[in-house]
Amino acid sequence: MAQKFGGKYSPDGHQQAPQPASSGGVRGAKRSRVGGRVNLLFIAPLPLIWQAFTSEPVVMLQYLAALGVLLLAAWMTREGLFAQEAYDARKVARRPALPRKMLGSVLTAAGLGLAGIAGHGPLDAIIFAVIGGVLHGFAFGLDPMRDKGMDGVNSHQTDRVARAVEEAEAHLAAMREAIMRAGDRALERRVDAFQTTARDLFRTVEEDPRDLTAARRYLGVYLLGARDATIKFADLYSRTQDAKARADYAALLDDLEKNFAARTQKLLLEDRGDLNVEIDVLRERLEREGLHQDTL
Repeated sequence: MAQKFGGKYSPDGHQQAPQPASSGGVRGAKRSRVGGRVNLLFIAPLPLIWQAFTSEPVVMLQYLAALGVLLLAAWMTREGLFAQEAYDARKVARRPALPRKMLGSVLTAAGLGLAGIAGHGPLDAIIFAVIGGVLHGFAFGLDPMRDKGMDGVNSHQTDRVARAVEEAEAHLAAMREAIMRAGDRALERRVDAFQTTARDLFRTVEEDPRDLTAARRYLGVYLLGARDATIKFADLYSRTQDAKARADYAALLDDLEKNFAARTQKLLLEDRGDLNVEIDVLRERLEREGLHQDTL
């Protein structure tokens, strides 16, 4: 079993992503930077609709196929960026199982090639495909190609943590989606604050998978209860604007945040205690070795 040192594994310590988050991932962890360029990928192919419906049937089919492939490429690229956000947010993460951004580059090349064949010819199609694929790769980069922070860590333990965190992230995502239905911006911010506190606990467990046993109820039972309570509150509040229900739910968020923060601090204190024990043991061994050498 890997040795714990200061609450972390040395030298490295589970995302699937991410993320994604994923895309399990951490889309709600903070405001996502995914947008802008990716949104342009969805908009740029739309003129092909005009080209398609002003062309003869065979060419129309080619343009529509190109449009579908390019929209699929945009979607795949967006999912790849979400997965990378989830990967980057974690100190311990697995590489994405599917290299979505690279697949997006291939699909972009294929879509532009189809558009080139429809409107020009084979040579132009090859040029469009090569330039489009290369530019897409430069614009969005490659997917993470290796696991992060898992050297020397028991893979069974990290797999258990990965599954637990993925389930917990799903509960948080459901909470976020539900509270938005309530139409209360203040409560949305309160839920965001709680989720930040919960993710501090996730990161602590990821850094030391042995902490999972002590945190499992928080990642599972308590978050499941918080999700269900949020869904029921949002459904009720969106219809009735019940002030007492709002106050009760806000108090629940306070209790959840305090308890999750307390559990995180307790795990960190236990890690500190383990560090002190290891330091004392190492010092004792060094002292014994020093005394032994003095007698030689």
